[in-house]
Amino acid sequence: MISTKSVRTEVLATLAAGAMAATGALLVPATAQATTTAATSATKVYDALKPGQVLRAGQFIRSTNGQYTFVMQTDGNAVLYKGKSALWSTATNRKGAVVVMQKNGNLEVVVGRTAIWQSNTGTSPNARLVVQNDSNLVIYNTRNKPNWSRYMVVQVLGAGRLLQTPQYLTSLNRVYRLQMQTDGNLVLVKNGKTPLWSTKTQSKGAFAVMQTDGNLVVYSAAKVPLWSSKTTRKGSALVLQNTGDVQIMVGRTVVWHTSTAGR
Repeated sequence: MISTKSVRTEVLATLAAGAMAATGALLVPATAQATTTAATSATKVYDALKPGQVLRAGQFIRSTNGQYTFVMQTDGNAVLYKGKSALWSTATNRKGAVVVMQKNGNLEVVVGRTAIWQSNTGTSPNARLVVQNDSNLVIYNTRNKPNWSRYMVVQVLGAGRLLQTPQYLTSLNRVYRLQMQTDGNLVLVKNGKTPLWSTKTQSKGAFAVMQTDGNLVVYSAAKVPLWSSKTTRKGSALVLQNTGDVQIMVGRTVVWHTSTAGR
């Protein structure tokens, strides 16, 4: 049995800390709304962050239709807005942070020389980040093919991070996806069509959390636990390997896995 008391306490703490990066709880300070509308008529606003370019506190890029803005806030959180409504964020909260579109194709939130969030797409030199008119935030390679979007988490779901419909965790080789379905089931899929493993949960609005206590939990929309990996190793991360195995790891130690490698 899942410990309802412990997991409820954990998820409430996680949500309060602003880990729900696909909802309005995005570590947004009261001054952020003013920041996103601070462009002047004398300043040209771009819709893309090119290789090597940086967004510092208060700087932003905006979709060509003017509806969506990606801003580096003064609190260290990078947030995508529609008007005054937050759609997505890096869920970072470190003053002095900047957004960097690295020349190797990796998008990072950096404090000093330390990346505190990254897209894990550093194998595509000269890629660019674009704020699209359809509300998506996308990294395109030099062949104009998408490498990453705001609905995608590449390889590693870190502690305190969530997966909510239509978000998914993908392997680096893009063969496998761990996706949160609209019916509330967390499913591992190969090549977009072959299911290999699932939590067998059914509850509309459900979401998955890689908790800071090391437990992977699927919750209902009402934050009732539906399934758990029953692991308790602080510092754990959820990793989707190129072999198709989903693993909870502490450093290089595997503490739980789906036993789906090679399938």
